[in-house]
Amino acid sequence: MDSLKVTIFTICFRSSGGPDQATASTHHSQPVVMAMRSAARHGLLSPLLVRSGSGLFCARSFPIAAGIEPCRAVSSASAPAAGKHLSPLFSVAPMMDWTDNHYRTLARLISMHTWLYTEMVVAETILHQKDKLDRFLAFPEEQHPIVLQIGGSNLENLAKATELANAYSYDEINLNCGCPSSKVAGHGCFGARLMLDPEVCIMNSKHQWDAMSAIAANCDVPVSVKCRIGVDDRDSYEELCEFVDKVVSKSPARHFIIHARKALLSGLSPAENRKVPPLKYEYYFALLRDFPEIKFTLNGGITNIGQVSASIRQGAHGVMVGRAAYNDKVILRLIVQLRLLPYSVIIFDPNFIFGGLLSPWNMLGHVDQEVYGKTARCISRRQTLERYQVYGDSIISQYGPSRPNVRQLVKPLLNLFHSEPGNSRWKRKADSALRHCKTVKSFLEETLDEIPDSVLDKPVSRESSNDEEYFANVDSQLPPRYRTLTNCRYAQNL
Repeated sequence: MDSLKVTIFTICFRSSGGPDQATASTHHSQPVVMAMRSAARHGLLSPLLVRSGSGLFCARSFPIAAGIEPCRAVSSASAPAAGKHLSPLFSVAPMMDWTDNHYRTLARLISMHTWLYTEMVVAETILHQKDKLDRFLAFPEEQHPIVLQIGGSNLENLAKATELANAYSYDEINLNCGCPSSKVAGHGCFGARLMLDPEVCIMNSKHQWDAMSAIAANCDVPVSVKCRIGVDDRDSYEELCEFVDKVVSKSPARHFIIHARKALLSGLSPAENRKVPPLKYEYYFALLRDFPEIKFTLNGGITNIGQVSASIRQGAHGVMVGRAAYNDKVILRLIVQLRLLPYSVIIFDPNFIFGGLLSPWNMLGHVDQEVYGKTARCISRRQTLERYQVYGDSIISQYGPSRPNVRQLVKPLLNLFHSEPGNSRWKRKADSALRHCKTVKSFLEETLDEIPDSVLDKPVSRESSNDEEYFANVDSQLPPRYRTLTNCRYAQNL
């Protein structure tokens, strides 16, 4: 038993500053898998290392020992090395209850180069769950490049939480300054509230340093801010520039993700805040003009790959996509089955519009080739599901009974056949299958016969788009230049 434990630690960890012990040649990969599975059976390690068509999925499920760094585990030969990823031209927004490990694994199977974000993790959650951090922070190696979004306003807690998260080797850490939820921006005094009242929510009277500096001082990767263009009646371009200017002059943050809508902290729900406030793309493109040394990613209202390409041609440094709205009672019934919404929503409000993820296939399938100019994977949905099934069934009940369960693992697949023949019949059958299926494999075997082979085996195909000139007139709408900024003030710190 002791020798087996030594073997596992030799494979999965490397000493600080020492040679990397995690590399292994291809012909050694099967013994590695067998050793890891044996360790799992003996209770030394959870069964998270499995061979799939795209490589080895690995996540740590044991505490990090002092002086030991988390491994760069054996991974797909085609995956970029850590620190050598392409720039974040395209990213998937952090979304609570959506961008979890399971969705991100599916997304990475479709796109090699998309930057993935975690759900927001509150700093206090990290501190209170020190003994269960893997449940909140661990991720398969293949998910790189990946960004951790953290939430909070207590500087000491942000610093401590970042230090703990740093051991997990994220590629960037992002501070949430844009969430309008009453639980976050109201009682929590963070999210979008940080833009409205930074002196109260960011600054600490004992330590005159800001949240971004607290985060940056405790991690080894770049830091960034995700924010709105304004909050409530403080929504002028001048006030947005003052916020950006303050952050860049007092912290190392040099990357902002700008949601091109303002946030209304009262009267609108988070879902309504994604639709009701008007989009002001001219604010975003004006920031590119007035802060030339800073990187800005555009977020909000982007729904297809044509709009993504149009924004980049217009000069956007990057684009982040998130949710789209659709009206589908069958999906709602399935969401209820997944215990995400009360059934009364369907009974009393049949026209309810649920804000869910865009079809991961239609959007992500085009990113590598059309955004990054790289060869697309050109795999079919059938191949993607086969690989995802191996991942899913390997982690069922990893963190205890039903953590995760089949329902949670199937959730990212719900939109995979959006607008395709057989989609409605498949969802109805999925609703029934989720009541008794115990594995992802049995779920797929029972339901996929509703999807034609022509759909399952068809590679990604580009849909026609009329959005090639989506931002063509934005230059004529730009607000006046921000004159207060002394550009060299922060350029010296780059």
